[in-house]
Amino acid sequence: MRTSPARGTKRRGTLRAALVAALLTAAATVLSTAPSPAAPAAPDAQAGVWASCPNGYVGLTYDDGPNASSTTQLLNALKSGGAKATFFIWGQHAQQRPDLLRQEQAAGMWIGNHTWTHPHMTQIGEPNAYNEISQTQNIIQQTIGQRPTLFRPPYGETSTQLKNDERQLGITAEVLWNVDSQDWNGASTAQIVQAASTMRNGSIILMHDGGYQTTIQAVPQILSGLASRGLCPGKIVSGSNLQPVVTAP
Repeated sequence: MRTSPARGTKRRGTLRAALVAALLTAAATVLSTAPSPAAPAAPDAQAGVWASCPNGYVGLTYDDGPNASSTTQLLNALKSGGAKATFFIWGQHAQQRPDLLRQEQAAGMWIGNHTWTHPHMTQIGEPNAYNEISQTQNIIQQTIGQRPTLFRPPYGETSTQLKNDERQLGITAEVLWNVDSQDWNGASTAQIVQAASTMRNGSIILMHDGGYQTTIQAVPQILSGLASRGLCPGKIVSGSNLQPVVTAP
């Protein structure tokens, strides 16, 4: 039986309406069940925290590592705060734990020489003093492919002869300190933070990678204190006559 043109037109209209309705329903279903676009990742809490340093730079330094009890934790604390520091390496410890020295380099820390056995350098004579520096230069270079230009004599004891040794071995800055955290002397975390609060532009603070949990725990508070005072962790470089200078990283 043939359908009349009028009835065919009406039926096609009905079919089109049904099809449109079905498509709209399907689209609504997809929209309602599709996952929402991922929210933008929260910005790194430390991103840009060191972008402005109106009051200058300070040197954070850690002696005597690497140390299995503290190096990794110390690096994690510094990295969490977006900060870099200078690690003065005890040569024998680097020989025992080269993996930790490599960790320090991989974390972007600066590496200095702190002798082979940590002696009183002005009391051991020559060539012993020279060899203490030379042997440590060699183990650091062998381990990370980098020969330090910074040197810190143990106990801050130096002499004209020692400085001559340093120059012969490629040292361009003898790095002492003007703020002592006293972490080596049993200082609490609060006392270490208090010592750090005295730093001003150009200050260099003595701390240790010596297994002290108090030193590790002080890192976040030290960094927040610096930021609140417009100071930033800086890089220690060579000035004139082996003098260290703290600059922007």
